[in-house]
Amino acid sequence: MNDEAKRKQLRKYKAFATGLFVLMALIFIVTTIMQKSDSSHWIGYVRAFAEAAMVGALADWFAVTALFRHPLGLPIPHTNLIENSKQKLGDNLGNFVVSNFLSPQNIRPYIQKIKISGFAGEWLAKEKNQDILIRNLSDIVLDILNKLDDSTVSQFISKKVSEMTDDIKLNKVVGNGINYILEKNDHQRIITNLSKQIKEYIIQNDEMIKDRVKKGSYSFIPSFVDNKIADKIADGLSDFFKEIEENPEHEVRALITQKIHEFSVDLKEDPKWDEEFKTIKNGLLKNDKLGEYSNDIWVSIKKTLMKELQEDHSALKNYLSKNLNEFSQNLKTDENLQNKIDHWVRVTAYKYILKNTHQFGNLISTTVGNWQGKELSEKLELEVGKDLQFIRVNGTLVGGLVGLMIYTIAHFFI
Repeated sequence: MNDEAKRKQLRKYKAFATGLFVLMALIFIVTTIMQKSDSSHWIGYVRAFAEAAMVGALADWFAVTALFRHPLGLPIPHTNLIENSKQKLGDNLGNFVVSNFLSPQNIRPYIQKIKISGFAGEWLAKEKNQDILIRNLSDIVLDILNKLDDSTVSQFISKKVSEMTDDIKLNKVVGNGINYILEKNDHQRIITNLSKQIKEYIIQNDEMIKDRVKKGSYSFIPSFVDNKIADKIADGLSDFFKEIEENPEHEVRALITQKIHEFSVDLKEDPKWDEEFKTIKNGLLKNDKLGEYSNDIWVSIKKTLMKELQEDHSALKNYLSKNLNEFSQNLKTDENLQNKIDHWVRVTAYKYILKNTHQFGNLISTTVGNWQGKELSEKLELEVGKDLQFIRVNGTLVGGLVGLMIYTIAHFFI
């Protein structure tokens, strides 16, 4: 029922209770007049009933009215109780709700029934819901990006990079990187490729070798001898590097590996390399350069993000959609994931409610306390006024019966 329907119902029962009082008053008046001219005993009984009924009706009307307002507008003490005690009423109501409805034993059964994972999986599985979620997330991130001050973000990046690089030992980073390459044996591909390139360079530039041999040879040695020597040198060198290229176990490879390992150890342990890399780092990461790098990084990231977030079918949105689909399927089929999520939600909700039960009590107390006194009285009267009118009716009838009993006892025994 809405408030208007409750008001109509309240007026109806008020009229009924008041009408019963008026009826008793009329009966009392009529019987009083009749007694002056008629001495019939029944008139006294009826008059006594009506008289006591009026007293009972008026007493209960006063009691009911005193709850919500001053009877007849008179500021009689201990009337208009709800308005005068609204803050106390709000405090007591808040404490009552917290104690009886938000206790651990009362909320635990409801918390244990929470199963959010299945609902979330079904909701996310719908394409229109995914679109809504991605669109709203995109709008939020775009709004944040537009409100961010570029210079502030650049300075933040620059500061964090500077803090990070202050503690980084670049010589050890490079040394560990070289060790990683050696452990993976990736340097062998470099050796193979270099050997091949050198071999091919020698073969393709045999004329240059001949020229070099001629320049270093004596004038009395014939040219064909120099050419023969040059061919032998070129063939020997090309064969040597071919052997390195094709033989994974070649001794030169082992020697190069050993030298690279020694160099990595030297990089990490020799203090001179620490100083060398510090000099390089300080040269590359001067404040002005670092600020410039940071600004370029942020501008690039921001531009890319905004483009991806504004386009309907960008790579980022497609990636999000794909992951949402996978996540929704996992929510619907993976019982282990469902149990983990539901357990987390239940524990979190349980802890949050218990931690903030006093806030619920304060909310009720503050809300009731902030209501206008007349408004509070009207709200409560709408809710319980109908039943209170039956108190008036019962008071009228019970008062009448009690009055009749007293009159009967007095008439026969006194």
